Amino acid sequence: MKKFSSYLILILAALVMSSCSGLNKMKKNEGLIKYEVTPKVLQTDAGVVPVQITGTFPQKYFDKKTTITATPVLTYEGGETAFEKVQILQGESVKENNTVITYNGGNFKYEASVPYKDAMKVSKLILKVHAVRGKKSLDFDPAPLADGVIATSTLVMKHGKTISMKDNYIRITPENQAADINYVINRYDIRPTELKAEDIKLLKDYITAVAGDSNRQFKTASISSYASPDGKYDLNEKLSGNRGTAADKFIKESFKKIEASKAAGFFDSKTTAEDWDGFKTEVENSTIQDKDLILRVLSMYSDPDVREKEIRNISAAFEVLKTDILPKLRRSKMMINVDKVGRSDEEILAQDKSDPKVLSLEEMLYAATLTKDANEQLAFYTAAAEAYPKCIRAANNVGVTLLNLGKTDEAIAAFEKAQAIENNDVVKNNLGAAYMAKGNLDKAGELYNSMAAATTESKFGLGVIAVTKGEYDKAVNLFGTEPCFNLALAQVCKGDVNQAKVTLDNMKEMCKCGRPSYLKAVVGARLDNRDYMLNGLREAVGFNADWKAYAKTDLELAKFWNDDTFKSAVQ
Repeated sequence: MKKFSSYLILILAALVMSSCSGLNKMKKNEGLIKYEVTPKVLQTDAGVVPVQITGTFPQKYFDKKTTITATPVLTYEGGETAFEKVQILQGESVKENNTVITYNGGNFKYEASVPYKDAMKVSKLILKVHAVRGKKSLDFDPAPLADGVIATSTLVMKHGKTISMKDNYIRITPENQAADINYVINRYDIRPTELKAEDIKLLKDYITAVAGDSNRQFKTASISSYASPDGKYDLNEKLSGNRGTAADKFIKESFKKIEASKAAGFFDSKTTAEDWDGFKTEVENSTIQDKDLILRVLSMYSDPDVREKEIRNISAAFEVLKTDILPKLRRSKMMINVDKVGRSDEEILAQDKSDPKVLSLEEMLYAATLTKDANEQLAFYTAAAEAYPKCIRAANNVGVTLLNLGKTDEAIAAFEKAQAIENNDVVKNNLGAAYMAKGNLDKAGELYNSMAAATTESKFGLGVIAVTKGEYDKAVNLFGTEPCFNLALAQVCKGDVNQAKVTLDNMKEMCKCGRPSYLKAVVGARLDNRDYMLNGLREAVGFNADWKAYAKTDLELAKFWNDDTFKSAVQ
């Protein structure tokens, strides 16, 4: 019995040793497994880090009775993240339904992703292997697969473009007053009855009123004198000239005591010997029976004598012309041109600060454009919104200014007030920009897509959202051709690095945050253009020294980490 027990113990020990020997042998030879990671350097797109792993086992490696669980893990300072999908492999004698690796070798393919965290930028991808054979288990040494994560896509500037609604303030408004002096056929003297006409009286009163108004300025006085197109041309030419002289004398007498009239070119006098244009207009506006025939004559002939002859041949019509049309053409037309001048910029600013209610709505909205101080702008737009609560422009511009000040929640409330007045595309766009600033890209996208017509600003916002989703081709199309950082970033992420360089080089102004300049460094590294990389890096660091630390751990620039000039730039 003792002998049997001894044999049993030996058999069990042999089985245990055999089991452990299989696992230990696999662990000892795990270096024979070949792993290929795609991409070789991990990269985050659309907020996740994807990875593909291909593993190849050599012959005589995989124990027939062993099961392996292989888990890729990203380790970084402060923690680690395991990929959700776990690859389970088994030897050919294991009665499970996993991928079988035979004793003669085999391979597996694995693909998964994890949400990106900023800490993953400096990380290591390892493969943790847990082997089980019967009741025994063993953890292999973690297999290093890759270092770090390229996070260039996360540099996207998540902001929208707002639209301010314009004021309609016009400081100088042109105005005029006109009057006619009518003459008897073949005469040029001004009849006393003409000077008593209502339009002449209004003209004189207007001149007097403007002369006494400091907010209005005389510009010119134009006098156009005509003769009707009947009769000899030479006579009409002389007649229109004399009428012009008489009208000039009258109008100049009216301006005798007005200093503005002494300026060179103030009086502008013209004469027209035969007023065919006026004749045509009067005929077109008349109810003369043969007016179409008369107009046809005007279109067929340009010679004034031929025209008059042909029209006279229309005898019935010509009798009407003599009484209803031609007398209106014997005239001098006088036009006084004046500029009505509103408050100066300085006056508007001073008034808005002291008592804005005195200003008109347009002046209040205009006042906000006269300062670059965002807090002053807010005060001006707020005053306009309070004085004119139904004005969507004031409500909208309050929101734009609040958003510029970083007061996102208050901006949203202001835009919602504007939306209650009128739910138009401008307000929808601006709400989209506000929700984007708040980090709610889904809501921002809903607002942009709800607009009746896309704008440059809404397309920009949708482009930003497309970058965050890894839809780089779509983003490039949405951003259009106007050079900007986000366009260049989308071009880099889609692999069009040369075009990204063109975009960056055509930007009119580099942002003081340093991102466009740093992207130049990334582009230079990808193009293996050391000078372009260094110039971009220096420029970025000049704007914001934080880029030094970022560059030291950015795998985009890894090939230059040992470059002495690079080192000095990030010290």
